[in-house]
Amino acid sequence: MTDDRLVIAGREFKSRLWVGTGKYKDFVETQKAIEASGADVVTVAVRRVNITDRSKDNLLDYIDPKKYTILPNTAGCYTVEDAVRYSRLARAAGVSDLVKLEVLGDERTLFPDTAGLIEAAKILIKEGFIVLPYTNDDPIVAKKLVDIGCPAVMPLAAPIGSGLGIRNPYNLKIIMETVKVPIIVDAGVGTASDAALAMEYGADAVLMNTAIAGAQDPLAMAEAMKYGVHAGRLAYKAGRIPRKLYATASSPIEGML
Repeated sequence: MTDDRLVIAGREFKSRLWVGTGKYKDFVETQKAIEASGADVVTVAVRRVNITDRSKDNLLDYIDPKKYTILPNTAGCYTVEDAVRYSRLARAAGVSDLVKLEVLGDERTLFPDTAGLIEAAKILIKEGFIVLPYTNDDPIVAKKLVDIGCPAVMPLAAPIGSGLGIRNPYNLKIIMETVKVPIIVDAGVGTASDAALAMEYGADAVLMNTAIAGAQDPLAMAEAMKYGVHAGRLAYKAGRIPRKLYATASSPIEGML
């Protein structure tokens, strides 16, 4: 699997597990969990975690930008204006022109405001950003995001931080079959089997934060997620057997005495 690299907008990534940096007890635990996960893409909420002011305690003092791809995100932004502003702030600070774009529509569910998401994506793409949009599991919205220039789409599995796992596998499968860019399942994963299932369906990667940071043992869960994603990808590439209602003998019966 060493040659099974994920490529987005000409950038190559070794791991198909992407991780966040929120909800850990401190930056040291964050660093250790990321190392245990094997991830090489680390997403950071520009609005909530300091990655722009090097005079203060800064996450980038613990996570080496030369080793990891730092993916700023606009978590906590409920307007197009805020999402665009924080994206620009991250790029101006020299962090990245990659951005995980979130425009949230509701404080209770944290579901995306898809109209606002598309509007913000258009603005940022025009300014030269590489936009990875966090969206719902709507195949039509996913296609619109690709049509305006997003090189990948990040549909949710379930509400952010819910740990419910994949609630609508059918929509996700439709997105994977009809949208010809990498699909990164984002939000709602609870444990390693959820991550494996997403990869078995055909996702190109899985992004998670709470499932690791909120576990009783974050470092062990980070490692479990690494293996779950790897196993799911292997199973997808291997090709599962068809589901059948009745049994089929494992051993051939021809030539039996």
